[in-house]
Amino acid sequence: MPLVPTRDIMTQAVTGGYGQGAFNVIHLETAQALIAGAEQAHRPLILQISENCVAYHGALEPIALATMASARAAQVPVAVHLDHAQDEHLVYQAIELGFGSVMYDGAHLDYAQNLASTRRVVEAAARQNIYVEAELGEIGGKDGAHAPGVRTDPEQALEFVARTGVDALAVAVGSSHAMLERRAELDTELISRLAQSLDVPLVLHGSSGVSDENLRAGIAAGMRKINVSTHLNGFFTRAVRDWLAAHPEAVDSRNYVAAGRTAMAAETARLLQLFAPT
Repeated sequence: MPLVPTRDIMTQAVTGGYGQGAFNVIHLETAQALIAGAEQAHRPLILQISENCVAYHGALEPIALATMASARAAQVPVAVHLDHAQDEHLVYQAIELGFGSVMYDGAHLDYAQNLASTRRVVEAAARQNIYVEAELGEIGGKDGAHAPGVRTDPEQALEFVARTGVDALAVAVGSSHAMLERRAELDTELISRLAQSLDVPLVLHGSSGVSDENLRAGIAAGMRKINVSTHLNGFFTRAVRDWLAAHPEAVDSRNYVAAGRTAMAAETARLLQLFAPT
């Protein structure tokens, strides 16, 4: 199955009225785990590489090329997406590398600056037919700087989409990044209002802190791309801890990393089926 454009995967999610899982790559083994889970679930997958991930690896190209090669070998449709890039130059690198989509995060800027910079990204991406996601109404959990009560205004969102030409919009509807407990409550009324107002898919960031039941309700209300990272990383890390506790003399990292990969794959499959039941 070839690496596919994000646009194709998201068009199917919108047409089918389901949630498309978009899960973050931390290193190559997580990319392998996420793909294995998608193959188990027989569902398409969006692999996401964040600006933080790029910083960890020291550059975009090495982890991007490895992730894209893994996607090309998958047995299900897989797209590769740049997640939460505040650096415009990083966005342009991803476009040149052939990513299926990019997310430019200008939500830390004032509204006028966000409009202008997002429009520049959209124009650059359009030349390569690359899908663009942006953010309006900054989602909480970024270094503790944002109050959990932040919400996206539907009227401002409508103007923002019209003036920038983005393909998808991440909205603030009650979730928060990097939550370790699944206790966030989504504002499904606001999601419905946004979905009815906008003609682009809505993206839910900070989904790790949202329960299964609340995620299903958010998808029913109109969320179409569901980003998950922290929740899945927890499965990987707990499996590594358990394996090392059971094998204190082990020195070959492949053994305990493989345990993490297996655990992450299983939860990946479960989430993809939760978001897009048959």
